[in-house]
Amino acid sequence: MTPDSRLTVTLCGITLATPVLAASGTFAYGVEFQGLLDWRWLGGIVVKGLSREPIAGNPPPRLWETEAGMMNSIGLQNIGVKAFIRDKLPALAGAPCPVFANVFGYAIEDYVEVARALEDAPGLAGYELNVSCPNTKHGGVQFGSEPSLLAEVVGAVRAVAKRPLLVKLSPNVARIEPLAVAAQEAGADALSLVNTFVALAVDARTRQPRIGAGFGGLSGPAIKPVALRMVHEAWKAVKIPVVGLGGVASGEDAAEFLIAGATAVEVGTANFWDPASCERIARELGRFLSEERTTARELTGTLRFPGR
Repeated sequence: MTPDSRLTVTLCGITLATPVLAASGTFAYGVEFQGLLDWRWLGGIVVKGLSREPIAGNPPPRLWETEAGMMNSIGLQNIGVKAFIRDKLPALAGAPCPVFANVFGYAIEDYVEVARALEDAPGLAGYELNVSCPNTKHGGVQFGSEPSLLAEVVGAVRAVAKRPLLVKLSPNVARIEPLAVAAQEAGADALSLVNTFVALAVDARTRQPRIGAGFGGLSGPAIKPVALRMVHEAWKAVKIPVVGLGGVASGEDAAEFLIAGATAVEVGTANFWDPASCERIARELGRFLSEERTTARELTGTLRFPGR
């Protein structure tokens, strides 16, 4: 069985068979998951973040399971954009769903050079910019925490990228709306949010952090209520599509994000305990839509507040 038309959505002019995508950093480079699930049920995949040069990542331990989620500090380990284009991308040729490349850097020119390299590579549907990185030229301030800095990096990539450009926003800000608007005005075609929350886990016996790098990013069910709030706030602030993520582990979770304003969702942490999560969630969402006699497109932005 394949997805029916209830699940079909359009993101940045790209038709997705379902609104359920695999999130960056949780689905490797895609090729590693081939054969583990039916990709026809995926709206798309976002590959592991790519940098100009290979990065070894942070010291272990890199993962810690929390009471209602997971903390990670992988350190953006990756093989680098050149090796991805040479060794991984050809194996994704003919994938039955769109493939998006996640791009990051520590200076604006890093983002630009990665995007420039990918522009010459076939088989990609678009890009997702990870702006939760520290800008080494601005004292370590995250690109995604300052509207003017965010606009600068988005605008620079927009100047070289012909494919659709998603910007993945950080939740570690006082208000998400100014960042969402800045990304839109700088040329983003869509937003994806939220990335992980900065967090700390402590071993009371050793009095040391559970994560080798100290702090880590919190993801999973624990962050879903805050992610839903931020998705709704961003959706109200911009005219471009929003992709929601943060604790999506079931079809009903996905439906909640659509109701809050998302056009599609990304599944992250759930992939670690069930590599076929994306297919399962898409199937569950399909059953939900059938029961509610609606479509994914009709569900988006239907949140109602009593008395308003």
